[in-house]
Parts: sequence; C-alpha cells; structure tokens
Amino acid sequence: MTQLSSALNGLITPEMEQVAASEGVAPEIVRQGVAEGTIVIPRNNKRQNMIPTGIGKGLRTKVSASIGLYGGNGSMDSELAKIKAAVGAGTDAIMDLSVSGDIDAMRKESLAAASTPVGTLPYYQAVAEAAQKYGTSVKMEVEELFEVIERQAADGVDFLAMHCGTTMSIVERAKQEKRLDPLVSYGGSHLIGWMLHNRQENPLYEYYDRVLEIARKYDVTVSIADGMRPGCLADSLDGAQVQELVVIGELVRRAREAGVQVMVKGPGHVPLNQLKATVTLQKSLCKGAPYFVFGPVVTDIAAGYDHISAAIGGAISAWAGAEFLCYVTPAEHIGLPDVNQVHEGVVAARIAAHAADLAKGLPGAAEWDLELSRARKALDWKKQIDLAIDPGRAGYMRKTRSDDTVAGCAMCGKYCAMDIVSQYLGTSKVTC
Repeated sequence: MTQLSSALNGLITPEMEQVAASEGVAPEIVRQGVAEGTIVIPRNNKRQNMIPTGIGKGLRTKVSASIGLYGGNGSMDSELAKIKAAVGAGTDAIMDLSVSGDIDAMRKESLAAASTPVGTLPYYQAVAEAAQKYGTSVKMEVEELFEVIERQAADGVDFLAMHCGTTMSIVERAKQEKRLDPLVSYGGSHLIGWMLHNRQENPLYEYYDRVLEIARKYDVTVSIADGMRPGCLADSLDGAQVQELVVIGELVRRAREAGVQVMVKGPGHVPLNQLKATVTLQKSLCKGAPYFVFGPVVTDIAAGYDHISAAIGGAISAWAGAEFLCYVTPAEHIGLPDVNQVHEGVVAARIAAHAADLAKGLPGAAEWDLELSRARKALDWKKQIDLAIDPGRAGYMRKTRSDDTVAGCAMCGKYCAMDIVSQYLGTSKVTC
C-alpha cells in the first residue's frame, strides 16, 4: 500500500508517526492531511537510509536544495560536497538535477549521501541519453523516456518532477501571448522542442496513467512541474501559465484517485503584488496540493543576490500558503553555485520559511525566537550563537568582530542600553 492508500484506509504508517513526532502534532492530523492530499510524505518504498519528511498544510515550511552534474567540469566529488553543505545548513530535501556525465552513478551517490528525501527530474536524463545516442534529444523515443522514469524510481528516488501538464494547446497559447521570455524551464523547453519537432502531444500528459502506475509501484510522490514557469516579472500570471495550472489541477485529481501522492512545482519570477494571488489560484485549482515554489524571485535585477530576492518571495509565498521552497543561490542566472553559495542559498530559504511559519502562527515557531530574545536580553552570547539559524557564521562574526573583554553588546560596549534600562526598571542586571 502507498502512504495515500494507507491514509485513506484509516491506517497510520510508521512514516506518519515519525513526521508527527518531528512536527509536534498528533499522528491523526498527519494521516488526515495525507488522505486529503494536503500533506505528502515523499519516501520511495525502497529507501532505507532516510528520515521521513512531511510537506504540507499545518507543517513546518520545508526547503529543498538542488545539485547535479552539469558540463565537462562537473564531478561527483564536488556535488557530494554540495549535498553535505546543504544538509549541514539544514535543507529538508535534495534534488539531483544532473544533465551530463554518469547520471545513474551520481543519483545513486546522492541517495546514499542524503538522509533527506531525494528528488529528480527524469526528463533531464532522457534528454541526455537521447542526445548521446541519436545526436539530438528530439529523436528520443517515448519508451526510452518511460524506461528512465522507471529506472530512477527503482533506484529509490522519493519524488519525481515532471512536466505532465504542458500540452500542445498550452504551447500554442504561449505563442499567442508573445512572452518576453518564452521558456526558461530547462526540462520544459526540451520537452516542448520534442513535441514541436515530432508533432506529438506531450507523452507525460498523453500517457499520464503510465506515470502514475510507476509512481504507485514504488510509492513515489509526483511533483508536477510547470513548463510555463515565468522567467521574468513581465510574464507572470499570463494566460499560458494559468491554463497550464488548470490542466495540472486535473492531473492532481487523477493522481489521488490512483493512490499516488502529488504536489505542484510553481513559478520562478513573480512580483510582490502577485504572490498571494498566484498561491491562492494554485490552491484553488489544484485542490490544496502542497505547493513547491522556485524562490520565487521578486525582481529581475538581483543578479548575484538572487538568494535575497528569493527569500523575500519565499517568505511571502509561504505566508500565503506555499509549503515547500526550492532554494535559490547567489549564482542563479549567472553560473553554477559553489559549496559556499549552496550553504548561503539554504540558509536564506530557511530564514524565509521560518519567517512565514511565524506569520502563520505555526505552533512552536515563535518559541525559537523567544528563546533567542531571552538570551540576547541576558547577553548570553554562547546561547545566542547556538540558537542562530547559522551558528557557524554567527560564531565567526562574534569571534572576529567584537571585543569579549568589554561588557555589553558589540555595538554599545559599556554603554549597553539593555543594562542601563534594566537597572532603571529594577529588573535583573545583565552581564556579558
């Protein structure tokens, strides 16, 4: 039985119990959320070395980090170092988006190295193998695509991202829309190129039941990605994007009926004033399925700082109801991130996720901030650093940029405002 079919039959699985314990909620709440489709627990039934993670309504907002082989300079060692950095920074999931090199070996290493759920985008590998075999990806056979999907699921991948809702009619709609950036999705653009060259419907849509059959066999969560993801603010919420979301909503229903957990991967570039509407629309059309958002970045000009732009968008999106944030690194739009930028991207996304959990009044979220505030009031530097979202960075800055011989905070020294006010109000005197 899958997690979804178990939940629908009133059964609380060990995975549901583990998620409930980590979230501080009753197991029945998790079971009910899985049954309704508002919570997913991505865990392939072949995975042994991972900690089950719940994503969805009423749970802590989760963060995903992407790695993967790309180009001639990529190496498994460097990507494994990025996984280690991402997990160390607190990511809740890893996506292996390898597009070159030994993709099978990289995926197996990713699954072995990560204790988190691991996702992939199988079309990436299908494209790479077709290009190597035929000299061009547009000659890929449909059977070859489904062989890759089954291969990745059989290896233990927990969630598969696929552009199942990108249909020929939506491609035509995009043409009429005259987008500024027609296609920015790597997988979506290659898929549409295949569709146009072969004059065939999207096989992931046409043979969607086969996708669900594979997913059900391995209890893989399907993450329906949007091929019409806006790549600039000017294209946000255009007709093609909305039309695809309508189709995705129908595919969500069919997945649930097949006993397959499903979530929806969403837009990339969205202006602040459209974030709430975008999330609300997805929640309505996709029947409350967990929303996995890429950022979103809220301005097109933040090259080199897109992790900040994405943190702004991620916080507001999660406050509006999105439950899963795909990190964005400072290298976005410029090049591939190094280990340090992976770390920065995860931390920025985690800050956004926690800020949203605070705004939503998620039980337990405020206690972390309250505890740190008490440590700050007491000028307990060790505890402040231990409670920081990135203790390593906080500790380094305290050590290198302050004078531990001076009482009070780093800014005020002996003129510490907290100390002066505490004495005046007759509260306990603070000490460094």
